[in-house]
Amino acid sequence: MSTTEAACYSTPEEAGLRVEALPFERIPHQSRLFLDYLRDPLALRRFYPSAVRYHHELAERKQEVLASYKTDRRELCDALEEMNRSWGATDETLANIATLREADCLAVVSGQQAGLFTGPLYTIYKALSAVKLAGCLTQRGTTAVPVFWIATEDHDFAEVATAEFIGCDCRLASVHVESGMHAENAPVGSVVLDDSINETIKRLLDVLPSTEFIPEVEKLLRETWVAGRGYGEAFARMMNRLIGCYGLILLDPLDARLKQLAAPLYSEAARRAPLISAALVARSRELEEAGYHAQVAISENTFPLFIHTADGTRHAVTRTDNGRYKMKDAREEYTADELSLMAVREPQKFSPNVTLRAVVQDYLLPTVAYFGGSAEIAYFAQTAEAYRVLDRPATPILPRTSLTIVERHTWRTLERYGLSLVDLFEGLDTVLARVVEEHLGTETAQTFNRTEESINRELDALQKQLHDVDPTLSDALETGRRKINYQLEGLRSRFHRAQMSRDRAAHRQLERATASLYPDKTLQERHINITSLLARHGTYIISWIYDAINLGSPDHQIVYL
Repeated sequence: MSTTEAACYSTPEEAGLRVEALPFERIPHQSRLFLDYLRDPLALRRFYPSAVRYHHELAERKQEVLASYKTDRRELCDALEEMNRSWGATDETLANIATLREADCLAVVSGQQAGLFTGPLYTIYKALSAVKLAGCLTQRGTTAVPVFWIATEDHDFAEVATAEFIGCDCRLASVHVESGMHAENAPVGSVVLDDSINETIKRLLDVLPSTEFIPEVEKLLRETWVAGRGYGEAFARMMNRLIGCYGLILLDPLDARLKQLAAPLYSEAARRAPLISAALVARSRELEEAGYHAQVAISENTFPLFIHTADGTRHAVTRTDNGRYKMKDAREEYTADELSLMAVREPQKFSPNVTLRAVVQDYLLPTVAYFGGSAEIAYFAQTAEAYRVLDRPATPILPRTSLTIVERHTWRTLERYGLSLVDLFEGLDTVLARVVEEHLGTETAQTFNRTEESINRELDALQKQLHDVDPTLSDALETGRRKINYQLEGLRSRFHRAQMSRDRAAHRQLERATASLYPDKTLQERHINITSLLARHGTYIISWIYDAINLGSPDHQIVYL
């Protein structure tokens, strides 16, 4: 990390936090494209034309962003101010909206679906990453504000209807809202909470540990997630309560005024739909030829916009054999030009698909950079072509902050048994076996080792002698060796289980550590909800997360509380 890069913020260590960096190469299930992008984004300029290596280089994009930005700031900011005020915006957020009205102000953007109780932890990490970078750019002389795009147009309600957390028994638990609130294919932002949300909150509070912070958590949830309130609004209100003090601006793309502002881009995207789909298919092919994978499945017949029908649902549109476009099971067909004209007249009937969403976002906002996760970074390699076809400058995508929070009782367990987060990637059974071998049953484990070595040594000697007599006898002995070793390994596994049965305390500690740090064999940030930490640490946890964000490091950060 260069001196310039570090100049505008303190490191986590300077903030008094103990943090370890873990390269993503050591974390399972990372795509090659994501790892190569972290290693050297400039080497992938073919797919990411605006890639930067260091955050301070973003200031150089200012003139390009402002020259291409044509959206009416007054109308945009009027809409943002009204929606943020309706969600209980802080003075800091309103001040940032006022700053965004200035002609030279840029936006640092991130976004996520409107998850229950804000969804997985990485939602918070994304928002605070944008906050921190906007502050850094401003401090260096490039005025910028943080904006969070709430993906209310998304219709996958199952993906946002559950919140997971660590319960009072230190095990992974979850609550969910009733799916009956949501009509199939309707945007999540159209969902209105019913009375069942009160029972969902009650179940959550019943399972969270009873601490001094629970009254504060209950007040937060009951004042934000209220029956009769929209799902997106409840999400926004809770985000404001947690992060509003940092001036985060929230944006709901379902807002009719924003739809009107986006109409020219919708129209142009509809008109150029055949060119966009052809370019995306070609880009997908290029990625695959380079040894990568295409994150988003695209065909020559893909249309970049969904159509919203009168019943409130949204539907994909595809090109038919006659070159016209239609929704599945619909009778009406349209030319690209007809859809282009419809988008100008009735923009509220449209929303972008995944390949166009970022382009719409950066048409509405003077975006200097976007924070995204590994999947978003992968599909940005494809959507860069949509920017090009629509004559828009591609926005640099930066890897969002990635954290694992290790609470004191958990890191004590890790230290007691000489474990790290990386060890948990092997799975609980492997961890239990290692702890038995190295700590709980060392003497018996060593006896197993000596026995295996002795048996195999004697078998080696016998095999040599048999080979001299008859080579087929040597092959038969090898088969017998495999059976003997298989039986010994099975006996060893039974020993591990028996030892753990005798030491239930150790077994529980290791189960709880795994549930907390690597639930369901996935990084903590992808499962655990912020309420899990709020119940144990209060809202102090938000400032600790902010301090833990290290914009100068592409690595996963392990934060010890």
